[in-house]
Amino acid sequence: MIRNLIILSLGSALINNVVLSQFLGLCPFLGVSKKIKTAFGMGTAVIFVITLSSIVTGLLYEHLLVKFDITYLKTIVFILVIAALVQFVEMFLKRFVPPLYKALGVYLPLITTNCAVLGIALTNVSKDYSLLEGTVNGFATAVGFTIAIVILAGIREKMQYNDIPKAFKGMPIVLVSAGLMAIAFCGFSGLL
Repeated sequence: MIRNLIILSLGSALINNVVLSQFLGLCPFLGVSKKIKTAFGMGTAVIFVITLSSIVTGLLYEHLLVKFDITYLKTIVFILVIAALVQFVEMFLKRFVPPLYKALGVYLPLITTNCAVLGIALTNVSKDYSLLEGTVNGFATAVGFTIAIVILAGIREKMQYNDIPKAFKGMPIVLVSAGLMAIAFCGFSGLL
């Protein structure tokens, strides 16, 4: 059991990285990766939202949607749960961590529409994961997102001091860097 959870964790975080392999959650990945501190804050918020939404959506799916045979409503219910959790995170950051709240700006509410969050909730259901497996999958996926966004932020901070050709300045070099990261993460595919 523990072995399967470790394999699931490594697979979700590194091998099937939500950003670099599945290309979900690219908006905050590209938009909030200018500074490591901000990227880490976004990653922490995503870890909280995805992990908690994995638990809540798993419970709702099993004990409400399946029980009353209304599984066709899963997408709507999952979106409502995710939106509520993001609102909670936004209120918490606004109250207790105002600098991070301001730094994340418009990208914080975008977690609601972050396809990675909804994608994980739907993946947990489609792969028929237990509540524990779904939670581990959600947490590991969010950790993988955080790893990717922090690495990209570190690269972007270092690129400020490099002589980059004019045609590649700004987003083009960021996209090239993200592409190279995706290729590098393909190296993890032989891990399991």
